[in-house]
Amino acid sequence: MAPIQWLRSLVLPALLAGATGAWAQADPSAGYVAATQKWVEGVLAALPQNDKLPLRMEVSLGALDGRLRLAPCQQVEPFMPPNMRLWGRARLGLRCIDGPSRWSVFLPVTVKAFGPAWVLRNPVEQGKVLTADDAEQAEVDWAEDRSPVLADPELWVGQIVTRTSMPGQAIRQSMVRAATVFTAGTQVRVVAQGQGFAVSSDAQALSAGVVGQPARVRMENGRILSGVVLDARTVQLTL
Repeated sequence: MAPIQWLRSLVLPALLAGATGAWAQADPSAGYVAATQKWVEGVLAALPQNDKLPLRMEVSLGALDGRLRLAPCQQVEPFMPPNMRLWGRARLGLRCIDGPSRWSVFLPVTVKAFGPAWVLRNPVEQGKVLTADDAEQAEVDWAEDRSPVLADPELWVGQIVTRTSMPGQAIRQSMVRAATVFTAGTQVRVVAQGQGFAVSSDAQALSAGVVGQPARVRMENGRILSGVVLDARTVQLTL
C-alpha cells in the first residue's frame, strides 16, 4: 500500500475509533496537546513497513490558542475536519463529549514522511528534457508538497520540465510532463503485431505524438486509425 494511503486507511480510522480515555485526566490546555502528540506518534509507530519504500514518519503538533479557557472534560475525542488528511500541514480537532460544557478546538498538525527520492543536481529550465544525469538520490520529506514524488526514474527520465526548478528539489509529478515527439502532419511508421505475424506501413500523423499516449494516423489507403506512440517515428496499433 502506498505511504499516503497508510495514513488515510490506518491513522484516520484510528483517530475516529473512540480512543478517548487518554485525555480524561489531562489538563484542559497543554495536557491535551501533549497527550494527543504521544498518542498520534504511537499510531504512526504501529504502521506496517513498506518493504519497497520505507518512510520515516514524524508528527509535530502546534499549541492551542492561548486565549482559550477550556472547561474540564472527562472524555475528549479527536476528529478530522471534512476533506482534511494527515499529510503535510493539517488540522486535528479535539472535542469534549463528556463534560459540563461541550467544546471543540483545533490543533495545527505537521506530518512529515522522510524517504528516498530523486533530487535535481543543478538548476533546470522550463522545457528541458530530463536525463538520468540530471538527478541524484537523497532523503526528502514526501509530505512537503501535495504532488506525489516520482521515486522510479522511468517515470521522469525523458519527461519535460514544466517550470524552472532549483538544485535539491525533489522530482514530483507536477514538475514534469510527457514530451511531444512529433506534430500533426509528420510521416510516421505504423506497426502492428499479433500472434505469429508483424506488419508495418507508412502513415501521416493527424495529431501530435506523445510517448505512451494515443495518436491518430491516416494510412496510405486513407483509413484513419488510432495507436500508441512508441517513439519519434513509430506508432503501434492495437489489434
